[in-house]
Amino acid sequence: MGRRYKNPPVVEALCEFEFIPDREWDMTIPGLVYEKVRKEFPEKTQDMGIGIQLKPSEKGIEQIIEPTPPRLKFIKTDKTALIQIAPHIFVINQLKPYPNWEIFKKMILDNFNVYKEIANPKGLKRIGLRYINNFKFSNSIELSDYFRYYPLIPEGLPKTYSTFLTRVEFPYEEGNENLILSFATVIPEKKEALSLVLDIDYAMITPEYISFDKLPIWLDKAHERIEHAFEESITQKLRETFEEELV
Repeated sequence: MGRRYKNPPVVEALCEFEFIPDREWDMTIPGLVYEKVRKEFPEKTQDMGIGIQLKPSEKGIEQIIEPTPPRLKFIKTDKTALIQIAPHIFVINQLKPYPNWEIFKKMILDNFNVYKEIANPKGLKRIGLRYINNFKFSNSIELSDYFRYYPLIPEGLPKTYSTFLTRVEFPYEEGNENLILSFATVIPEKKEALSLVLDIDYAMITPEYISFDKLPIWLDKAHERIEHAFEESITQKLRETFEEELV
């Protein structure tokens, strides 16, 4: 079991399932799922999707905005968690406060099983388990004091910079899975403050690499690798600000 913190920096954890589209999408599926989950997720909203396509033209690369199928959201009354459904896509989101992995994993599996029973999907095209962590500082810091993963600026370049984005992709399971580790600045709530995001996304990227019955084992593996990437990316000085719980 990994470390547990009283004040974890997780602002959102989510698990996204993309299914193999072996048949036309049944528009009754979201409503049937809602009837099963409405006690826990009573609020409903719908977002119209927008996709951006890059297409070559005589003038160069042009951005073309195209509508995508709407995404239905079923939300807890306290706004701490939600379910999202789009054609052949099912997502479970946990917002702040993040409970712990055991509770989140149960929420994933319980609601996935509801969807699977109703939609009867052929197989998994992709699964992604993702954790988004936000770190806020009242003023500028020396990144190396708090992080072990950050942009390395070569000698000869200015040491002061306003924004950055660092992204690394690690292959796992002979390229059938990967972990994407992103670290970036985001707009802070207050002027002169500093806000950073460490985004860790572990995914199965080869269709049907795992079957439905192996999902619980896969989730634990994905979580362990995300947790390891997180702990390796931070220093003890930052870790102490989360207040570790002894279990």
